[in-house]
Amino acid sequence: MEGLIPVINKLQDVFNTVGSETIQLPQIVVIGNQSSGKSSVIEGLVGKDFLPRGTGIVTRRPLILQLIHVSKNDTETRFQEGSGDAIKAEEWAKFLHTKNKIYTDFDEVRKEIENETDRMGGTNKGVCPEPISLKIFSPKVVNLTLVDLPGLTKVPVGDQPEDIEDQIIELSHKYITNPNSIILAVTAANTDMATSESLKLAKDIDPDGRRTLAVITKLDLMDHGTDAMEALCGRVIPVKLGIIGVVNRSQADINHRKDMKDALTDEASFLQRKYPSIANRNGTLFLAKTLNRLLMHHIRDCLPELKTRVNVLIAQFQSLLNSFGVPVDDKSQLLLQIITRFAAAYCNTIEGTAKNIETTELCGGARICYIFHETFGRTLESVDPLGGLTTFDILTAIRNATGPRPALFVPEISFELLVKRQMKRLEEPSLRCIELVHEEMQRIIQHCGTQQEMLRFPKLHEKIVDVVTNLLRRRLPPTNTMVENLMSIELAYINTKHPDFSEAHLIHKALSEGNSLGHSFDHHRSIEQHKVQDSRPKQSAHDVVSTKGWKLGSLMSGGRAEADSTSEQGSRAGSASSSVVGSPAHSRRGINLLDNVPSQQNTRKLSQREQRDCDVIERLIHSYFLIVKKNIQDNVPKAIMHFLVNHVKDNLQSELVSQLYKKEEIDYLLEESEHMATRRKEAQEMTQALQRASHIIGEIRETHLW
Repeated sequence: MEGLIPVINKLQDVFNTVGSETIQLPQIVVIGNQSSGKSSVIEGLVGKDFLPRGTGIVTRRPLILQLIHVSKNDTETRFQEGSGDAIKAEEWAKFLHTKNKIYTDFDEVRKEIENETDRMGGTNKGVCPEPISLKIFSPKVVNLTLVDLPGLTKVPVGDQPEDIEDQIIELSHKYITNPNSIILAVTAANTDMATSESLKLAKDIDPDGRRTLAVITKLDLMDHGTDAMEALCGRVIPVKLGIIGVVNRSQADINHRKDMKDALTDEASFLQRKYPSIANRNGTLFLAKTLNRLLMHHIRDCLPELKTRVNVLIAQFQSLLNSFGVPVDDKSQLLLQIITRFAAAYCNTIEGTAKNIETTELCGGARICYIFHETFGRTLESVDPLGGLTTFDILTAIRNATGPRPALFVPEISFELLVKRQMKRLEEPSLRCIELVHEEMQRIIQHCGTQQEMLRFPKLHEKIVDVVTNLLRRRLPPTNTMVENLMSIELAYINTKHPDFSEAHLIHKALSEGNSLGHSFDHHRSIEQHKVQDSRPKQSAHDVVSTKGWKLGSLMSGGRAEADSTSEQGSRAGSASSSVVGSPAHSRRGINLLDNVPSQQNTRKLSQREQRDCDVIERLIHSYFLIVKKNIQDNVPKAIMHFLVNHVKDNLQSELVSQLYKKEEIDYLLEESEHMATRRKEAQEMTQALQRASHIIGEIRETHLW
């Protein structure tokens, strides 16, 4: 059992070397009000003056204190701690932050604590959560691990921060919430124990009191006629692990450097005189033995869980270390392997056969499929075959196509001009589809499954991204050209004999038989009706079409001119109808032959012939547009797959090898990032520390200490 605490001290050393807080080791945490005598209790356990003294808050950083019992004949420990040179001093101290420096003068230990506290915590009496680690080797101490925390206070003094109380309580919580810790709650005897902040804090964290031990200090400073018998016997506030009273050195004793041996002798005399019945269960020596016994039993109870935790962490850090990769021996081979793995991962992401399939969003080939059949498909479905085309646009095209002669039949050229105009509206969404696929193929670089290697070699990663980006960029022009050619092919020849262009045959049959167009096409229109609602303003044969007219220049170009006001039309019409050639009015301004030309139509109904002609063109445009849209919806994805996606898949690895596998650049590309090298070193040190800790715990089984 006595060997358990040295084992924990070794574990503490192991974890101190890597600064790990992942393992919570058994230790005794000392809490108490400011000036309650915490420092005096700790110095009494050590038998040395080594802690800073003064008024107000003195302990401003946690002090992790390891007391290690070393006999005078323990040459092995003295040799190990002396880094090859045996330490001849009877007692000495070592700080973690000063490495192997040996302190034999404990006044220097006090100064180092003060300097280190000021260095990290400043000089404004504020607290700092970073601990100071100190080991004291002596034949006069028992094996203990103590944590001395700043004293609890209520009111900030001087230039202390306003939340000093909250800072200290939060810092205390950090240590006493460790389930492997023993709480040593210190209370002064000359205060009401029921108002003890340390006991209240301990009860909040450890309500069952299974790991709380109370210490009552300053027994000799109580008012005359009073004693602490009720409190020491647990009749005021019961504490499961017990309540121990001690007598501290007075400030005068400290100033006069009273020897610790004399102080312990005076303490024993006081207890025998004042509390003879319980004197053997109180005092600093009894406190040291009790703490040693409690800590050993606590360590024994914690070790099984501690061993499990260490083994789990070994597996985790070993896995992390493996992910960082091993040192590079053959850089050429490694570069080829990385290129091959990247190219394979990139292609697998497109094909959907990657090992790590994304579950939160579509990526790779799945997103490309979504772009083709959802984004692009829905966009084409939303394009209205007659969108932006009014009845009078159609009527204007028909009239312009007939020239100066009245037409007996609907001119076919008007249909071709109008349907080409509508077909061109499919080109923009087709080119946008290429852009979306290109963007997704750029995103695939981040999903190709070799992220750890890319983090390890950032320059290689940057170069790979550049090569893939340039390859994708080079494939954009031929892909765009192909899609533009698909549109040009459709525009080059309007195939009115297309087997799916049944609308033309129905119209021809209806005109031949003299049937009503509306009756002939009702059934066919119900079948061919487009899914997207036509937002274009439509007019039937009975609609009243309100127009402002067409000017001759607009009719010649097929476009609509600006509208003249109704009053101007009426004025010109009235003037034309009431005047004759040669009248004085016309003699003054000349004869305007365009006054009766319908450059702008008055509000009127379309004639039956006009309505029929417009209806024929609308139906033909609608039917042929659906044929072209079907072709585009089918051919554009095929063109993108051939000219962009498949080409990149087939040539990616060869492109990477030709651009990256160059002897003069291999060292540059495989230059490891400083961050990754640091993380590997930390993981390696942590793994080794955990393995040593596991070995130390294993020694307990072999020596039957468990």
